[in-house]
Amino acid sequence: MQTLENQPNQISPKSYTLEDWQKGYESLKQENDYWIDEIEGEIPLELEGTLFRNGPGLLDIDGQRFHHPFDGDGMISRITFTNGRAHFRNRFVETEGYLAEKKAGKILYRGVFGTQKPGGWLANAFNFKIKHIANTNVIYWGGKLLALWEAAEPYLLNPHTLETLGNEYFNGVLSTGEAFSAHPRIDPNGKLVNFAIKPGLSTTITIFELNTNGEIISKQNYSVPGFCFIHDFVITENYCIFFQNPVSFNPIPFALGIASAGQCIKVQKNQPTKIILIPRTNSHAYKDGVKVLETKAGFIFHHVNAFEIGNEIIIDSICYESLTEVEPNSDYRQTNFEANAPGQIWRFNLNLQENQVQNKLIDNRACEFPTIHPNNVGKPYRYLYTASAHQATENAPLQAILKLDLESGKQEIWSAAPRGFTGEPIFIPRPNSQSEDDGWVIALVYDAEHHRSDVIILDAQNFQKGAVAKLHLKHHIPYGLHGSFTPEIFL
Repeated sequence: MQTLENQPNQISPKSYTLEDWQKGYESLKQENDYWIDEIEGEIPLELEGTLFRNGPGLLDIDGQRFHHPFDGDGMISRITFTNGRAHFRNRFVETEGYLAEKKAGKILYRGVFGTQKPGGWLANAFNFKIKHIANTNVIYWGGKLLALWEAAEPYLLNPHTLETLGNEYFNGVLSTGEAFSAHPRIDPNGKLVNFAIKPGLSTTITIFELNTNGEIISKQNYSVPGFCFIHDFVITENYCIFFQNPVSFNPIPFALGIASAGQCIKVQKNQPTKIILIPRTNSHAYKDGVKVLETKAGFIFHHVNAFEIGNEIIIDSICYESLTEVEPNSDYRQTNFEANAPGQIWRFNLNLQENQVQNKLIDNRACEFPTIHPNNVGKPYRYLYTASAHQATENAPLQAILKLDLESGKQEIWSAAPRGFTGEPIFIPRPNSQSEDDGWVIALVYDAEHHRSDVIILDAQNFQKGAVAKLHLKHHIPYGLHGSFTPEIFL
């Protein structure tokens, strides 16, 4: 990935304090069930449905903190909108590991991102059992509510009560322990497309396609050379597309109990990023087989979208110059944002005829968690929304929501700074809308002043008028990861 030219230093006050940001990383141990009564503004009457969120709700056990929030146990938050009102409920995903540690009152498992069992390396050596934490995403598809974590099978939940019902194997198509990623893409034509990674000296990529009944109708395996650390992917009409970040994995420190699996991943800055194009079944490209293109090195967790124009594919992604590694003795609450490279929106133009890739920076504001209109997934689109930094030129915690018009270049910002911190936005189309940006953008925002979280509803066509409604919860929700919206109403 190209490096930006040095910009002149501009001294400006920070839009946040580290102490405020840190407060959002406290566990929420109680499970709640109530109507939200404290509201600024009005909830649009047309907004009917349910917003589901997932993320690490438990960040410590009896005061013993997990080494990284990504090791925290999954907690589902559900906000139901109906008749101009909103109801909140949260509940932990009762995985095998969560229940065992809750009973024991102490950490029993190693975590992918640095959490170790008490007792030093001797207690962790040759212990390869990683806790399934079900903490990354939650989707309602085919009449099933699924809590997702990319390293294992989903957990099935009751959408009305959020009760954990057990693992979901899709009528035996998924085997015990088989991965089902936390980043499915929903094709506007009515299919859910997902993937799984089985890394090694060569990596197996499995691609699933599900119909609207929640049944896996296609499952294809592909082998690619080298170790893959892939968190997200994109789809077009004819392709599933993966970016193989240039990393290596040395399992020896993990086996010896010295480091976690995540800490054994190292960036290879002298190697290119590989773009893997796998034809979707029943597409005209299927006969052509897998195609691999190369581009300059960078690191990608999340993509915005991809689409085809003739012999070209356009991919928009959140890119980092490199992966920030999790050190064994580090404390994530002491993150030095200024020292880390920000995630920024880049566009990759793939010429399939010449097997060439061109890339360019779209916007240099630090941002993450992109979302678009669901009808434009895999298709040309104009508007994207991301959580972003308050200021345009420095790396910082996510405190704002950015709307970017890719056609005109116009930007709109809604900011919660200085004491608010934003999570992933979700775009919800207005019923029967005709315009791509006619709808609402909804996000959870942590309010450090009151140590609580707010549900923010923005008019996607006009950020300048501020929040349409701000729903104050009775408590905070720890910083989450991903979620989804369904027009179904669950109470």
